[in-house]
Amino acid sequence: MNLVFKKSDTIGMFSSGLCMVHCLLTPFIFVSQINTNVTEQIKPFWWSNLDYLFLVIGFFAVFQSTKNTTRTLMKILLWLFWSLLFLLVLNEKNEIFHLPDLIMYAVTITLVILHFYNLKYCTCTDGSCCVSDKK
Repeated sequence: MNLVFKKSDTIGMFSSGLCMVHCLLTPFIFVSQINTNVTEQIKPFWWSNLDYLFLVIGFFAVFQSTKNTTRTLMKILLWLFWSLLFLLVLNEKNEIFHLPDLIMYAVTITLVILHFYNLKYCTCTDGSCCVSDKK
């Protein structure tokens, strides 16, 4: 858990990226399983609930990143896109609305970009960067 607090943006990028890869690979894995084994359960429980693990890791990464960022806008954007991802995962699991998968990919890519930007430009120990937005 200490790793999340020290490298929250790196963990956030990694978690969001893995979430996107998970979403991209799922259809291909299940299509290949249909051809090889028709009688067993198509979706393993652990695979279908991996999204929740990514959300929990992402939550702690965003929480810690927002504590360390020097920009107020970054705090808002990180929480906004994590919340969107959370709602999209809940929507997908409960099938409330039919939304294109492209929306999920766009949100996860945006989270990766936000964590990268925050890591590169907005996390300062001496207050010398992002000074114009510091409040």
